[in-house]
Amino acid sequence: MDIQTHGGNVIMNTATMAYRNLLKTIHNPDNFMDVVIQPVLFMLMFGYLFGGAIAGGVQAYLPTIVPGILMQTMLSAGSGSGAQIREDLDSGVFDRFKSLPMAHIAPLAGQLFADSLRLLIATITSLTTGYLMGWRPAVGFGWVVAIGLLAIFTGWALSWIFALLGLLMKSAGAVQSASLMTMLVLSFMSNAFVPLRSLTKPLQVVARLNPVTYVITAIRQILATGSWTHESLLVVVVDVVVVAVFAPLAVWAYDRN
Repeated sequence: MDIQTHGGNVIMNTATMAYRNLLKTIHNPDNFMDVVIQPVLFMLMFGYLFGGAIAGGVQAYLPTIVPGILMQTMLSAGSGSGAQIREDLDSGVFDRFKSLPMAHIAPLAGQLFADSLRLLIATITSLTTGYLMGWRPAVGFGWVVAIGLLAIFTGWALSWIFALLGLLMKSAGAVQSASLMTMLVLSFMSNAFVPLRSLTKPLQVVARLNPVTYVITAIRQILATGSWTHESLLVVVVDVVVVAVFAPLAVWAYDRN
């Protein structure tokens, strides 16, 4: 079968698959549980349980924890893409997609573009919860939108890694377990919740090698200075590289399934 994959077809195929996955997500409200409840729960727990011990009070801790919870939620929301792809593979629907005259990347990209809605909801929930708890950014609303978009783009880029994981592992449960462990390691072994100087020397080395540390630092600098910094531009470049590397790998793994 001759399958055309020129630019127009790829865009239309991806848009069609994104619409299909968007409808599936909307008709299953359980898919929004982790991006609605989790950021609220973690913001309240970490803020009121550890704010006094770490920063002397909840208000003083919020500038630290809001970017941290935001990135933790992006990791959680992005990991859901891998589990959903694995479930679709197990259901056999991807076999049907492969028989259709569409670009091979469309089912994967469609899933991830549809999951951008979950990333958007997670961002709004995280920032709104922080605001209701008393967080007041020093910059204007436009810069708050900018850090939200940066977080969403980073979460979407990381979704390609989790998508590859979903294609390579054998069950949705295994994908969820691996994704949970990855999320916990990346979020807690960073500067998301505590200053780097409070960590032991070996943990500081690990945290400085953690890419999540750089994303959180970039977000905090934007909120503090009201401008794009070197770190924020570096985050965007790295996100683009991640997509450029892992999107083809995901398509390769998809073709092999």
